[in-house]
Amino acid sequence: MKITADTNVLVRVAVGDDPRQAKRAAAALKKAEAVVVPIPVLCERVWVLHRGYDLSRAEVATAIRKLTGAATVVVDRPAVDAGLALWEAGGDFADGAIEYAGRAHGAETFTTFDRKAARLLTTQARPVTLLR
Repeated sequence: MKITADTNVLVRVAVGDDPRQAKRAAAALKKAEAVVVPIPVLCERVWVLHRGYDLSRAEVATAIRKLTGAATVVVDRPAVDAGLALWEAGGDFADGAIEYAGRAHGAETFTTFDRKAARLLTTQARPVTLLR
């Protein structure tokens, strides 16, 4: 069976803070023929691991790479890479993934009030319009 994994399932497996749920989550993931992980789930996972569990940026990036590198996991790889590129530059994973998704759908520029996101995306040669 192919499944879509919710953030809470992936977090339980990653942190094991509830052994009973972690065991059930791991079994469901292992049993699945394919595990679809939508970008919003990865955005939530980054936030929860970093803010909720105080993992460092490097630890979060490693956790995302480990998950998305699994043979049965299906993700939008370019969006993940864009999110990780911005995350590892000190920005938000979600902003990188959102900017990529916009370009993939034909957007010509990422428009934002977020100065930090604009600066980081500009250094990655991404077209940005900063609203002031």
